[in-house]
Amino acid sequence: MCEVYPDLIPFVFINKYETKTIDFANPKAVKALNKALLFKHYNVRFWEFPNANLCPPIPGRVDYVHYLADLLKASSLNENINVLDIGTGASCIYPILGQAEYNWKFVGSDIDKLSLEHAQKIINQNKLTSYISLRLQNDSTQIFKGIIKAEDKFSVSMCNPPFYKSEEEALEATTKKLKGLNKGEEVEPVRNFAGSQNELWYKGGEKAFIHNYLYESSLFKEQCIWFTTLVSKKDLIKGIYSSLKKLGATDIKTINMGQGNKISRIVVWTFLNK
Repeated sequence: MCEVYPDLIPFVFINKYETKTIDFANPKAVKALNKALLFKHYNVRFWEFPNANLCPPIPGRVDYVHYLADLLKASSLNENINVLDIGTGASCIYPILGQAEYNWKFVGSDIDKLSLEHAQKIINQNKLTSYISLRLQNDSTQIFKGIIKAEDKFSVSMCNPPFYKSEEEALEATTKKLKGLNKGEEVEPVRNFAGSQNELWYKGGEKAFIHNYLYESSLFKEQCIWFTTLVSKKDLIKGIYSSLKKLGATDIKTINMGQGNKISRIVVWTFLNK
């Protein structure tokens, strides 16, 4: 990776186990590593966005894409895949990974105009304009409304919801993570993957966002075959299933994901019959 992305070199060191690694508590090191992964494995040649924005961990993000590919294949959806990415962010990560791995087409939405400007630059520089288009959500209280047009037909939607209820909750989680990285009180609490307000917290937290997402999905049940979302908190699953059954979902599944020590899951549902 250092060969294809030399900017990673200053961050690499040999640890006490005589293994080459980086300081995962350093946001600049984490960003350099993820850039190197994109350059080496996904033929991405430009991936620039402000350091204040969330730097997505590539292995976890591409895992979501691979699980969606399995879901679509099992549903005999193999061609002309069109994906709606809710909250695509400045990094545009899901669209560039989905295009690189499966040649899918994407519509990415976000409430942050500046984030979309950075995402558009990534699209342009990597010559992906025929695969990825972006739409601004003008109403932060809405998710699909104002984004899905009458003529749209999507194979699947995907979403990585804001996890926290407030900045304080996000900071508390960061402090806990730094202690886990053996940093304790040595450093000021800075998120190693960075992240802005729109990316990290939402009034009511993950639960409120997801239930809004569930409700609005029922308003567009014939325009998207599968709706999906990441869910970080396992105890939300029961309530999600209950809400989806009330909304008329015909099929609901949970796909468990694991990356290192991080355990997450994808909930998928449809309102259509087989």
